[in-house]
Amino acid sequence: MKSGTRALGVAESYQGDTSTFAGAVVRASRVADGFSFTSCTVGGLDSTAAVVDCYQQLDREDVQYVFVSGIAPAWFNIVDLHAVHDAVSRPVLSVSFEESEGLEAAIRREFSGDERDRRLARYERQPDREPVTVNDEQVFVRAVGCENPKEVVRAFTPEGGRPEPLRVARLAARAADRREAAD
Repeated sequence: MKSGTRALGVAESYQGDTSTFAGAVVRASRVADGFSFTSCTVGGLDSTAAVVDCYQQLDREDVQYVFVSGIAPAWFNIVDLHAVHDAVSRPVLSVSFEESEGLEAAIRREFSGDERDRRLARYERQPDREPVTVNDEQVFVRAVGCENPKEVVRAFTPEGGRPEPLRVARLAARAADRREAAD
């Protein structure tokens, strides 16, 4: 992959009822190249719109991939990767960092009625997680519109197991969240 290839990483940090989302445009060469911020409701179903908002705020045609940290930020606020892909017309990769049996049992335990049913329906529509070994670490990737997700994840992960766009976005979200808490 060319060193100038850009990806948007979207990660979140939350305190209270609102989750701060940060978008970080990062080149494959590890250069941060732009930021955006938005928020969503903890326990809501608006994280998909927040991811799309991070992309649209930037108005960057040069972003070729969208990375999302996990699939259920902000307490089961399930991201619809297909809807993100349709909205941004870019390959979308959700990367998680822990092995799990999935979220179905937890959603059933934490929610009831329509809230449970909407989350389960959205969750079940998402692609399966595929394990990817990168730099001797294992991550789990869901991809929509990406023919070579393993190669893309590895290209944007120069060291460790967290792709650089997600690492930078996570730092930015935490800093913004702390700043909001201090205000």
